[in-house]
Amino acid sequence: MILEQALLTIRPGHSTAFEAALQKARPLIAASPGFVSIEVRAAIEHPDRYLLTVGWEDIASHRDGFRTSDRYKNWCDLLHCFYDPMPTITYFAESIL
Repeated sequence: MILEQALLTIRPGHSTAFEAALQKARPLIAASPGFVSIEVRAAIEHPDRYLLTVGWEDIASHRDGFRTSDRYKNWCDLLHCFYDPMPTITYFAESIL
């Protein structure tokens, strides 16, 4: 399993709406082949910042599967309006421990 990681910065004052939209978006990513898990954590010191981690069987499941699907377009429609700036995605290999 690989991890996709993104630090999400949400436009100030929109965290509640973002969290509601995220609940609607979760089934879109969860239905993707190769999806393993998703976790989103709110930052303690920064109310408009979140850490997103998504487990995938491999990078291709995310990059060539989900991101080229109609589900991804719907994901973007629900969530991308909240980001400022747009997040950068990083992929991490299997755990070394």
